[in-house]
Amino acid sequence: MTLFHAALLTFFTSMVPVLELRVAIPMGVAGGLPVLAAMVIAMIGNLVPIPILIVFTRKVFDWLKTKGRIKTFVEKLEAKAHAKSELVHKYEWWGLCILVAIPLPGTGAWTGALVAAVLGMRLKKAMPAIAVGVLIAGIIVTCVTYGVTAIF
Repeated sequence: MTLFHAALLTFFTSMVPVLELRVAIPMGVAGGLPVLAAMVIAMIGNLVPIPILIVFTRKVFDWLKTKGRIKTFVEKLEAKAHAKSELVHKYEWWGLCILVAIPLPGTGAWTGALVAAVLGMRLKKAMPAIAVGVLIAGIIVTCVTYGVTAIF
């Protein structure tokens, strides 16, 4: 695998819900990328779909709730977002940032964008919180996986 292919795989893997940085960073390093490069590429890729999700999720959910069988699925997604929203309601910007920064399944940029959309947060308020959360999560994943000395 060339470094270009490893970078593309890292970038696109980081866009996938649930996988995000947790899988993309180790995959990039396994593909031959330097640790810092894998972390930066994964963080950028993780942020690419977020503005689209924040802006359009609410509209798409409202439309899908008019479509019979899909309505139940959408309502489950909304319930998941509301369940995660307590932290965001309590601490607002920092709550969203912390929700995204915890690198565990069920958290991350996709969940943060879903929560922000369901709560009606504006893009200009939600995006910086999610970006800082992704930065923190990227550093945590990299440090846990490769140790602090591998980064610097």
